[in-house]
Amino acid sequence: MKQIILLFSSIMSLLMACAQTGKMDFEQYNPTSTLVVPEHRITKAKFPFIDVHNHQFDMPTANLSRLTNEMDKMNMAVMVNLSGDNGSKLQQSVNNVRKNAPTRFIVFANVNFNGVGTEGWAEAAAKQLDEDVRNGANGLKIYKSLGFSVKDNTGKRVTVDDPRLDPIWKKCAELKIPVLIHTADPKSFWDPVDEHNERWLEITTHPNRKRAADNPVPFEKLIEEQHRLFTRNSKTTFIAAHFGWYPNDLAKLGLLLDKLPNVMVEFGAVIAELGRQPRMSKQFFTKYQDRILFGKDSWVPEEYATYFRVLETEDEYFPYHKKYHAFWPMYGMGLPDEILKKVYYKNALRIVPNIDKSQFPK
Repeated sequence: MKQIILLFSSIMSLLMACAQTGKMDFEQYNPTSTLVVPEHRITKAKFPFIDVHNHQFDMPTANLSRLTNEMDKMNMAVMVNLSGDNGSKLQQSVNNVRKNAPTRFIVFANVNFNGVGTEGWAEAAAKQLDEDVRNGANGLKIYKSLGFSVKDNTGKRVTVDDPRLDPIWKKCAELKIPVLIHTADPKSFWDPVDEHNERWLEITTHPNRKRAADNPVPFEKLIEEQHRLFTRNSKTTFIAAHFGWYPNDLAKLGLLLDKLPNVMVEFGAVIAELGRQPRMSKQFFTKYQDRILFGKDSWVPEEYATYFRVLETEDEYFPYHKKYHAFWPMYGMGLPDEILKKVYYKNALRIVPNIDKSQFPK
């Protein structure tokens, strides 16, 4: 903690000195590249696509016409809203969709983890999920709070693979719905904030993202818990959010997928990792073309262009849309049409129930 305070103090001193002398700081330095290479700025996906990782917290009352107009501009056929909640609020979201845009949205339910450990809690949670699916939910989203902040009735951290939650995963297998699960955060958030940490700028500008080994446990422990969950529930289909936080180690992620045929991945918020290793990424997408889903994570329409460009073109050395998140340039993979179709929609159609297939080419 003392090192972080000293580092933050040094940064603030440097920024103040720059301001006083008229000099620019690192964040302001953003030179225009003199590199002249072919450019293909894509604002609309080549094929209709399904975004399996989005959040619309106001969906019960949202103006879906306005939303679908924005989706149409980029060729997004279906948005999966992972923030469906449960019970009456989920029903409100589903009712809004059915009334105003029945083919354009899929709603995932969420579990209320309050009361884990009390008698009958797991059975009640599974029963609620069953009811939510009958009311229109087509999947389950697990937030990173499981593993981070969810506590049981005694105040103890609930691990990602806590066996008391097993009735929920078994219910998902029974209902044939996928579980999109976000566990942990990038490993760099646990690493020292020094000149060796490539997420230094992000952590410095967003200090709440920094984690210590006891906040609540090391990265490796959380990931091990998630992998044990996947292994123990082989009949349940899991979607590991953010490439399971191994987009920067695709060989390791490949070993995981080889071991666990019930696991899919999506690349929400990690396209920057894929775009800086286009050859390795293309090999990965080719080998695991049936296991990858399109995901974005946040509804910022202008940012989708980076995803399309990395997936569809062979452009070189183009910028990512958030400098603090990725200061390195992107390169396109130039995926062939058959792989693009799988990533954009075919894989999602296979595992997410009740999507209107008529919106997509064969």
